Amino acid sequence: MTTVPDHSLPLPRFPRDFVWGVSTSAAQIEGAVGEDGRGRSAWDVFAAEAGRIKDGSDPRVATDHYHRYREDVALLGELGVGAYRFSVAWPRVVPDGSGAVNGAGLDFYDRLVDELLAAGVAPVPTLFHWDTPQALEERGGWLVRETAERFAAYAEVVAGRLGDRVERWITLNEPAELTLLGYGLGKHAPGRQLLFEALPAAHHQLLGHGLAVQALRAQGARNIGIANSHGPTWPASAAEADTAAADLYDLLLNRLFAEPLLLGRYPDEELAGLLPGPVAEDLRIVSQPLDWYGINYYQPTLVGAPAAEGSGPASFGGIRLPPELPFAPREIPGYPRTDFGWPVVPQALTELLVSFRERYGDRLPPVVITENGCAYEGIEDGERIAFLDGHLRALHAAMDAGVEVRGYFVWSLLDNFEWAEGVARRFGLVHVDYATLQRTPKASYHWLRDALREQARG
Repeated sequence: MTTVPDHSLPLPRFPRDFVWGVSTSAAQIEGAVGEDGRGRSAWDVFAAEAGRIKDGSDPRVATDHYHRYREDVALLGELGVGAYRFSVAWPRVVPDGSGAVNGAGLDFYDRLVDELLAAGVAPVPTLFHWDTPQALEERGGWLVRETAERFAAYAEVVAGRLGDRVERWITLNEPAELTLLGYGLGKHAPGRQLLFEALPAAHHQLLGHGLAVQALRAQGARNIGIANSHGPTWPASAAEADTAAADLYDLLLNRLFAEPLLLGRYPDEELAGLLPGPVAEDLRIVSQPLDWYGINYYQPTLVGAPAAEGSGPASFGGIRLPPELPFAPREIPGYPRTDFGWPVVPQALTELLVSFRERYGDRLPPVVITENGCAYEGIEDGERIAFLDGHLRALHAAMDAGVEVRGYFVWSLLDNFEWAEGVARRFGLVHVDYATLQRTPKASYHWLRDALREQARG
């Protein structure tokens, strides 16, 4: 096991213009799902189905950020971050996904942006963080081309209202997870179990990204990125079956979502042939130059060939995997684990970033870490401090190796509704008592505040 750095030592010095931020998403913190004209989302419907959410909770209240956003912005100001990545809820702005715009929904984000700017915190909106309007989901969701087109129209509406004050935009969050967990395995909304027939959702999200970039640029936006999830894929052994399985996993979870954006092509011609529509023409839209490339990093994945027949169902991270999958993620031994069971491997972040630079060269724009964080219980959360400290040192090592990184966002400001896990997993720098909604900054909040003050003094 690699020795964990002493997090009592000062962090290495980051550039003075480095962007420090924290992230959240609308569906996980806002609540107020039935207020002020907001439409239903796919997650509202999914969470209402018995057995979908492990602890039986739902996002109807979440952390009530919709009503308590001023308190949350004050926490951001005291923390000392320069930027706040939040998401705009599509069904709050365009309740049916297309058609009438809900002015009250836009007014909320108007107030939030103004509050952030008054606190000296730059707003960084993500236009889509998995909360597809249910009306569009019922017409096929991201499996159909219409959703990509509707997304671009919605992006134009949001930019038209907020673009005079927002400098940095994110189109999509983690299209890989929505494709795999939402449409492929059915563990997230919308709960479809299509396996490889979920691939159209990947293509249409990427197309939606490209169309939204065009819409944002038409509104004057000049600082646009995406938040893709990535992590190193490690083969379980040098055996050909394991390396082939790991290569396929890496293609589907990493390269499928990076190469259309960065290289203008899919990583495999046979795979591209399974995708709908005029793929070559769509790729010209998908691959418009980005101002920066966002990476959400949590852990590497150890992958081998599927288990032998009769050995029982495979599972990973608590998710039972269907036997039809041609690969099997496995547990990584020898590292500490978060309360979610994820291995803590900071050096894999260095590995990931250096490998991206080597693979994509000058086609890789400057990188921003748009999410990095961990789930731990307790307010005296020394494990989270060690996690953040280790990953920031690993990030700095990647920069020393020549990767241009311009920012880092912690996931997350608040404990929140953690999707299918409910409220049982706590990623926040700030503890939320779900009975009273009281916010209590954790030890990690104070550690990061002090670290940022030290960086500012440099």
